[in-house]
Amino acid sequence: MTQAGGTQATVPHQMWPLYAAGFTTAFGAHGIAANLGGFSDDAVTSLLVLGGLLALYDGAEVLLKPLFGTLADRIGARPVLLGGLIAFALASLAYVIADSPGWLWAARLGQGAAASAFSPSASALVARLNPAAKLGRAFGSYGFYKSIGYTLGPLLGGVLVWAGGLRLLFAVLAFLGVAVCIWAALAVPAVPPLPKARQTVLDLARRLADPAFLLPTAALAGATAALSVGVGFLPVSGSVAGLGTVATGAAVSVLAACAAVVQPRAGRALDAGRLSVRAGMLWGLAITAAGLGCAALPGVVGMLAAAVLIGVGTGLITPLGFAALAARTPDERMGQTMGAAELGRELGDAGGPLVVAGVATVVGLSGGYAVLAVVLAVGPVVGVVKGLRARA
Repeated sequence: MTQAGGTQATVPHQMWPLYAAGFTTAFGAHGIAANLGGFSDDAVTSLLVLGGLLALYDGAEVLLKPLFGTLADRIGARPVLLGGLIAFALASLAYVIADSPGWLWAARLGQGAAASAFSPSASALVARLNPAAKLGRAFGSYGFYKSIGYTLGPLLGGVLVWAGGLRLLFAVLAFLGVAVCIWAALAVPAVPPLPKARQTVLDLARRLADPAFLLPTAALAGATAALSVGVGFLPVSGSVAGLGTVATGAAVSVLAACAAVVQPRAGRALDAGRLSVRAGMLWGLAITAAGLGCAALPGVVGMLAAAVLIGVGTGLITPLGFAALAARTPDERMGQTMGAAELGRELGDAGGPLVVAGVATVVGLSGGYAVLAVVLAVGPVVGVVKGLRARA
């Protein structure tokens, strides 16, 4: 990877706005999603409407992230980053001004589309602005601040909605988008697009089917699936066990906090050579699968063990997966790769809860956890078998 913008000493100054962009997309996604259900009877009239509002953000990201990633390669990641942040602020401001159910749908869709632009662009810039030897640390820090956004979103978002309604939360998001955009415009250097050979659809398909791309992306999708299941279903398990909302909310916060703490450490271990990508992702998948197994245990002990293990496992996988993708991707294709990898994560984000919910309707929630745990454990088992065969 090339390092743009000067010496190593200037890299932290350039990186802070990118970390803030990661925080913004995470805070915007979870801050609103966690507070849509109870704020207004005239806007959220049923569970179906609530589900639609929740799906708008993720649906826009699934469709648009690869497109904006490719655009970032074509015109440069910085303009796409700034344009996405401006669009995010405008979409948030639209609901603040209009304050109607129809504009809530439009604002949520606009936020998802805008995040589809600035999220993969920020990831691409993290890769472009750091040398290969520092990618683990860079993506670990990026994941840390994104996890902080996921953690604070429901908590701080709830306080804002309590204090001034959903319009106040949207107003804060609009301000956040503008502030991060100005910061990025001042601090992030222009990273011009690089010339690249013509790529056909078949060439793209071959590159995305390459194990160097497919395996880290699959691990990232699995980690995101487990994280989404933990955030969404651990409170359900706690409620069934008779635990209150404070205890279940604390468990979710523990999960996010563990993921946030582990990611920078995993990145530093990768850069220092103490941890390999393959070993780290296999261990991460195994730990995450164990956490899902613990989620099937009754009571607070099982729930907290699940939260810690899922958080640690996903915290291991995330920076290693992105660092592996960045290290094996030509700079001129970085936006496309990050957009496609983000698509994989979004599919895991949606697919994990669907799998658990589908199985749970037949055999119960414990069975849903068990099925997803088995799916995630396949990778470590295959890795161990291959290792034993190689030694033999």
